[in-house]
Amino acid sequence: MNYQETVNWLFNQLPMYQTQGASAYKPNLDNTILLANYLNNPEKKLKTIHVAGTNGKGSTSSLLASVLQEAGYKVGLYTSPHLKDYRERIKINGEEITEEFVIDFVSQHKTFFENQQLSFFEMTVGLAFDYFVKENVDIAIIEVGMGGRLDSTNIITPLISVITNIGLDHTQFLGNTLESIAFEKAGIIKPNIHIVIGEYTNETKPVFIKKASETNSEIYFASDLIEEVYPTALLGDYQIQNRKTVQHTLRILQQQNEFTFSEETIKNGFLNVIQNTGLLGRWQQLGDSPKIICDTAHNKHGLSIVLKQIENQEFDQLHIVLGVVNDKDLGEILPLFPKKAKYYFCSPKNLRGLHPEILKEKAIEFGLNGKVYNSVSEAYQEAKETAGANDLIYVGGSTFVVAEIL
Repeated sequence: MNYQETVNWLFNQLPMYQTQGASAYKPNLDNTILLANYLNNPEKKLKTIHVAGTNGKGSTSSLLASVLQEAGYKVGLYTSPHLKDYRERIKINGEEITEEFVIDFVSQHKTFFENQQLSFFEMTVGLAFDYFVKENVDIAIIEVGMGGRLDSTNIITPLISVITNIGLDHTQFLGNTLESIAFEKAGIIKPNIHIVIGEYTNETKPVFIKKASETNSEIYFASDLIEEVYPTALLGDYQIQNRKTVQHTLRILQQQNEFTFSEETIKNGFLNVIQNTGLLGRWQQLGDSPKIICDTAHNKHGLSIVLKQIENQEFDQLHIVLGVVNDKDLGEILPLFPKKAKYYFCSPKNLRGLHPEILKEKAIEFGLNGKVYNSVSEAYQEAKETAGANDLIYVGGSTFVVAEIL
C-alpha cells in the first residue's frame, strides 16, 4: 500500500471514535497493553509528560514541546485529532512523521492488528511510541485522546502528569457530572508522580486531591501559583490558563534536574510555538477586511470563552459558519451564540457530522437565524462573499469544520 492507501485502511477498516462515535470506545486498556508488549514496550523507554483535560490539551502540549525544543532537546509530540493530515498527530521538533515510516509500520504489523482487532487509536499510539523510541527522542509530550483512565496513552509513567481543566464533554463515555469526568481525567495520576492541575472548580478539586493522596503524588494548582504569564503567539483568551499550566509544569521539570532551560528559553518557546510545532486552529486569523477567525473550540467550556472574545472584537456585522457533530448537546452550546449574527449552517465531511437542516431547526429555537449550505466550503465561501470589509467571520463549532477550511 502507498501512504494514502495506508491511511485509508487505518481510517476505514477499523473502529475509530472520530468517525464512528460510541461504538469505537473500548472500556479497558487490554488491547493497548497487548500491543505494547508485542512492540517490546516502547513506552517504558521514553521520558514523557502526560497531558489530559477537556480543553487546552493541544495548546498546552505544544507550548511544552516548543520550550524544550528551544532548549535544544529532541522532542516528540503526540496530539489528536489532526486537522489536515494524519501525520500531524506524531511529530519530532515540529516535523511530521514520514509517510514511509507510517507505511512500513502498518505493513509490518498489519496481520497482528487485524487478528487482535485493534482500534485506530490503539494502533496510532503504538506507532507514535515506536517512532519516538526509534528516533531516540529526549522527551515526548503525550496528549490524552479522551478521558484519561482508560485512554490508550495511559500505559506510560511520565515525569509529570498535567490536567488542564474539566468541562462537560464526551459525557456518554465519561459521565455527565464534573466530578465523574474529573475522576476519569485523574486516572492519569500515577504513584509518586507530580500532578499539575491547570483549572479547577469546587466540584473537581476534591476529586484531584483524593486521587493524589491515594497515589502519594505531589499536587499543584497552577492557577493559584503562577501570577505573571509570558506572552505567546497563541492569541485566544483561554491561553492565559494554559500558559500558567505550562509555566508551572516547567518549574517542576527544572527541579527534577533532568532537563535544563532558562527563563529566556521559556519566553522564546512561548513566542515561537506555532513555527516550532505547527499548531493550527487556535484563535487563528485567516484574513483581514473582513477579519476571519477560526477556532477548534467545540464544547460549552471552550466555546463560552471564544464567543466572549468574539463579542469584544470590533466589527459591523458578525458572520458565523457553524457545523457540529451529531452527538453534541445543542441545548447546551447554542444558547452561547449571539442572536444578532448571520449564520451559515453546514456539516463537516464526517460520518458523525450533524445534518445542517437539523442544526438550523434547533438553532431557530434559540433565536439564531441563517441559511443551510451543502458543505463547509460552500458556507465559508458565501460568508466571505457576503461580508463587508469591516465585518467579522467566525468559523467553528467542530474541529472538523475548521479542518476543512485550513
